[in-house]
Amino acid sequence: MPAVPSFILEPVWSQFAALIPERVDTHPWGCHRPRIPDRIVFDKLVQVLVLGCSYATIADSTCSATTLRARRDEWIAAGFFTRLEDLCLEAYDRIIGLGLDNVVVDGCLVKAPCGGEAAGKSPVDRGKQGTKRSLMVDAQGIPIGCVVAPANRNDSILLQPTLEHLARFDHGLGCGMPDRITVHLDAGYDSRATRQRLATLGCDWIISAKGTPLQAGARWVVERTNAWHNRGFGKLRCCTERRIRVIEAFIALANAIIITRRLVRQAWTTHRWDARPTRRP
Repeated sequence: MPAVPSFILEPVWSQFAALIPERVDTHPWGCHRPRIPDRIVFDKLVQVLVLGCSYATIADSTCSATTLRARRDEWIAAGFFTRLEDLCLEAYDRIIGLGLDNVVVDGCLVKAPCGGEAAGKSPVDRGKQGTKRSLMVDAQGIPIGCVVAPANRNDSILLQPTLEHLARFDHGLGCGMPDRITVHLDAGYDSRATRQRLATLGCDWIISAKGTPLQAGARWVVERTNAWHNRGFGKLRCCTERRIRVIEAFIALANAIIITRRLVRQAWTTHRWDARPTRRP
């Protein structure tokens, strides 16, 4: 059984394959070992992301763990994972439409047993190593930005770097930004410093008050997206990567899968296409 259903994985791979330039063989004799096909490496990286297993566990006779890491780093350096996420967001906005008038930001703590650049003492796990993801979603819960930091970093400090991801929509994605943006936050952001940051950025805000019963409001969509990350992707549920750029690459790949899945399911009732499945996924 594939880690991701084919009706999601195939369009994601098609977009990713279009980003990879054609490789020119410069060996004078052409007698070196053949290069492992990119599709095999991509499928195995998806399996690592979904299952949360090590590279050595997923490696086999078709592709070694060393090749997986080397090709992963090559694609990260070329910016392919970030570009893939941008392409999925652009497609979703063109077909369904992103709700950027209201955005929701929240933090999520996960274990980081291997330590690394994004590991710190977790305040909710007896000081064990943990990582925090500060996630921003649109009004429908589509992930549009994420910042990775140690678990002991305050949510309020990560708010501005997270909101700065909105700049991606003014540089290349084509959907543009609304005149006013309302940011929905939980009680952990209820402070004067947070309001000053939001006022500096020109944003409106709705922040749950401290010391009052839970006020979900429009914030439930970010909790759902955090659940999608943690329940659907083992590599994000327990962060075993030590470098931030690798963690961000896996988050971008997970976001591309989530956005594609939402696009297919929401477009089912509004659009038809030649390869449309006979049953609703």
